[in-house]
Amino acid sequence: MDVNGVGWIAAIIIGGLAGWLAEQFMKSEMGMFFNIILGIIGAVVLNAILAFAGVGFTGWLAYLLIGFIGACLLIAAGRAVRR
Repeated sequence: MDVNGVGWIAAIIIGGLAGWLAEQFMKSEMGMFFNIILGIIGAVVLNAILAFAGVGFTGWLAYLLIGFIGACLLIAAGRAVRR
């Protein structure tokens, strides 16, 4: 079973890295667990949006980039809701 061309364990590791990068980029203070969740959910949500638009990517680098962008979007959305 794989997610976007990477396995589940790799998806967790890459999702955690993407979440951490997003945390550093957006200058937010979150823990490691929340970074992993944000990276994975961000990648899944953005992948679904891109798939709906007819765009598809595979591989760990694409998963990292999509996870990073998705996590940044989730952080920005969370900040907008809190205001």
